[in-house]
Amino acid sequence: MGNPILQTFPLGVPWQTQDPFLFCVYHWDHYPKGDGNFGPDPALLEGRNLGNDFDPTQKWRMYHGQTIPGFPYHPHRGFETITIVNKGFCDHSDSLGAAGRFGEGDVQWMTAGRGVQHSEMFPLLHTDKDNPLELFQIWLNLPKASKFVEPHFKMLWYEDIPVIKEENASIKVIAGNYKGTQANKPTPDSWAASEENEVAIWNIQVDPNTEFTLPKATAEVARTLYFYEGSEIFFGERKVNPNFGIALDPSQDTVLKVGGEKAHLLMLQGKPIDEPVAKYGPFVMNTEQEIQQAMEEYRLTQFGGWPWPHADNVHGADKGRFAKYPDGTLVEKN
Repeated sequence: MGNPILQTFPLGVPWQTQDPFLFCVYHWDHYPKGDGNFGPDPALLEGRNLGNDFDPTQKWRMYHGQTIPGFPYHPHRGFETITIVNKGFCDHSDSLGAAGRFGEGDVQWMTAGRGVQHSEMFPLLHTDKDNPLELFQIWLNLPKASKFVEPHFKMLWYEDIPVIKEENASIKVIAGNYKGTQANKPTPDSWAASEENEVAIWNIQVDPNTEFTLPKATAEVARTLYFYEGSEIFFGERKVNPNFGIALDPSQDTVLKVGGEKAHLLMLQGKPIDEPVAKYGPFVMNTEQEIQQAMEEYRLTQFGGWPWPHADNVHGADKGRFAKYPDGTLVEKN
């Protein structure tokens, strides 16, 4: 067995990705008690650069929120977002009239396709205790043939997501097939919807002072492992510290040994789309001309407008986890 490591790199903001993935960001915010209006005590916001609050030295950030943390309405076109909320909650609202509140292990999969506006807010629901948030957002590209599909979003509720318990590890199978266990289906036009593309998104935890084997892929894919929490992991004699990414050779099983703390890892894998990528903010197309067209269409149509009362729309304090789809279908969880 050869050296499985092709490259290591420090985890910045966002994390470095490989085709077919475009972007991956990890939010870990120790939000305080809420003020009853879904935000922190206003006194805590004095001196913060609200609307552009991304200071990594702070325990928590407001991002683009002014009173409620999160990302008020903004457009997307030409790609997909996969939002994994391990702790805390995210309130979704969009230009299709869809809405939801998800968290505590849920995943939202949204294909933007030809264009959608949405907001992603992090309401501080608890007024009697802190509101920690742990969230990944992953951008998965769409091939040219799917850039203009109808927008679609799907909830993967935590109760339905396979979690494989092995002797030394736990593997949350958000996309792909782990040793015969198949993830839930993504949105229908996703690059991940075809099994031959071997897209896999696995959130892995490995116990301290143990070994874990990452099984090889069967196709020509790009595979990246992100080590975001723990002490150290080893690939043979090669030590990797936390907050590093590892590009791996997918054609061989990869054995890693874990040091004295539990290792928290995210794996992204998929067959490259291998098409030109033109990006500008929330638009991802194949050419600069298509980017200009997307910007002009958004200026003229607002991708259907915004049917909600606020740009940073959140749902009531009495709402639990739910999803309201564009056709009016309502799914409520506990």
